[in-house]
Amino acid sequence: MKKWNGQKIAILGAARQGLALARFLAVQGAQIIISDQRPESQLQAAQDSLADLTAAGKSVAWVCGGHPMSLLDGLDILCLSGGVPLTLPLVEEAQKRGIPLSNDSQIFLEVVSCKVIGITGSAGKTTTTTLVGRMAQAAVERPGSSARYRRAWVGGNIGSPLIAEVCEMQAGDIAVMELSSFQLEIMTRSPQVAAVLNVTPNHLDRHGTMEAYKAAKARLLQFQSPGGQIILGRDDPGAWSLAGSAHGPVFSFGLSDLPAGQSGTYLQEDSIYLRLPVEAGTVHSGLPATGVRLIGKDQIALRGEHNLLNVMAACAIAAAAGLPVEAIQAGVEGFTGVPHRLEFVCSLGGADWYNDSIATAPERAMAAIRSFDEPLVLLAGGRDKNLPWEDFAALVRQRVDHLVLFGEAAELILKALDLSNKHSFTVTSCQGLHEAVQVASQIVEPGDVVLFSPGGTSFDEFIDFEERGECYVQWVKELL
Repeated sequence: MKKWNGQKIAILGAARQGLALARFLAVQGAQIIISDQRPESQLQAAQDSLADLTAAGKSVAWVCGGHPMSLLDGLDILCLSGGVPLTLPLVEEAQKRGIPLSNDSQIFLEVVSCKVIGITGSAGKTTTTTLVGRMAQAAVERPGSSARYRRAWVGGNIGSPLIAEVCEMQAGDIAVMELSSFQLEIMTRSPQVAAVLNVTPNHLDRHGTMEAYKAAKARLLQFQSPGGQIILGRDDPGAWSLAGSAHGPVFSFGLSDLPAGQSGTYLQEDSIYLRLPVEAGTVHSGLPATGVRLIGKDQIALRGEHNLLNVMAACAIAAAAGLPVEAIQAGVEGFTGVPHRLEFVCSLGGADWYNDSIATAPERAMAAIRSFDEPLVLLAGGRDKNLPWEDFAALVRQRVDHLVLFGEAAELILKALDLSNKHSFTVTSCQGLHEAVQVASQIVEPGDVVLFSPGGTSFDEFIDFEERGECYVQWVKELL
C-alpha cells in the first residue's frame, strides 16, 4: 500500500471508476489530479463526494473542461476510466514519454489479498457475474466441508468498483469481477480464475478491428500464473481459440458435448451436468470424475438459449473456483435476471412487453429475438458501433412481424433490410425511443411480444443503456 505515497497520479474521468480510484489512492498518500472534459458546473456532485479527503489534508486537485498536456508534467502514473480511448492525444503523449498507464481494475488486482474471479465476454458477462456472485454468497451463507470463503464481493464493471472495498477484503474472501474490453486493453494483471464467455463483433468503433478487440479480451488470461484456472465458451470460436494460450487447467461450457477428459458443464437429458477430471475432482469441492447433475432446464427462470449458456458458464466458473455443488444450485434457483436484460416489464392489452436495453450490438439483439416464439413487435436502433447489421436483418425477416426503428442507426438498419425485396413485416421509423413506444402501442395485438432490444448504443439520446431502459420502462407503464 505504501508504493503510492507521494506519487503524482492523474485520473482521466470523474465517473464512478475514477472517483473510487481517486479516493483509494489519495488515502494511500498519492497526489491526485482528476481531469474531466465536462465543465466545473457539471462536476459539483463529483467534487462534493471527495470533499472529505481535502478536508482531511489529502491532495486532490481538479482540472475541468478538458485534458491539457500540462497534466503530464512530473506525472508518475496516468489512470484511465473505461470511457477514455487510447487514441486520446494526452494518452498517446503519455505513452511517448514512457508514463505508465493504469486503471482501477489493474490497481485492484495489484493490492487485493483474496482470490479473484474475472469474467469478460462480448455478451452475457453481467448476468454470468451476477450468478457467480450469488453462488459465492450461497457458499458463504451455507458453509460446508468444501466451502472456503469468509465473504463474497461482486463488482467491477457492474455495481461498485471493487477498488472502493479492497481495504476491507481479507485473504479468506472471494471477489467476483466483471471486466470490459475497455478496462482490459491496458491491464497487465490477470485474476486467478479467468473466464472469457464469447468474443463476437462489438465495440469496433473503439477498438477498430476484431483483432484488436479480441486481443483486449485475451489479456484477461495473458498474465495468469500456472496455478490459475481458465473457463472458456467451447461453442464460441473466438473464446475457444484462446485455449492454446492457457497457462493452467481449462474448464469449458457449451451446448455441444464435453469431450472426454475435459472439465466443464454440458447438457444431458435437459439438465446441466458438471464433470471434472480425477486430479481436479479431489481438489475442487470433492466432486467425482463422473458427471454430477446440477440443475434442470425447467428450473431456470431466464428465457433464451443465450441465458442457458450464461447459467452453464456460471456453473463452470463456480466449480473452477472450488464452490460446492449446493452453492452452485442455490445461486441459480430463484434467479429471475438482471434489469435491462430481457426484463419483463408488464402485460398490456394481452401482450407482454420486455426491456432488453443492454443489447447494444446487433448480435445481442439477435439472441433476444431467438428467445421468443410469439409474434414480435421489435423496437431497434440507437447509435451504431461500426458493426455489421446484415445477419440481424436476415433474422428480422424470418422472425419479426412489426419493426419499429428509432435513433441514428435507423437508416443503417433500413439499408441492411433492403426493403426493395418482398417482405412480410411492417417497418416504421421514428425520431426517438419515446415515439417508438407510442407507435408500438398502436401496432401491438393480443398474444404479441413487444421486445425492446435495440442493437445500438444509447449515446445518441441517453447517458447509458440503464437510463435508456429506465425511460422505456417508465413510458411503457404510462400506457397502463
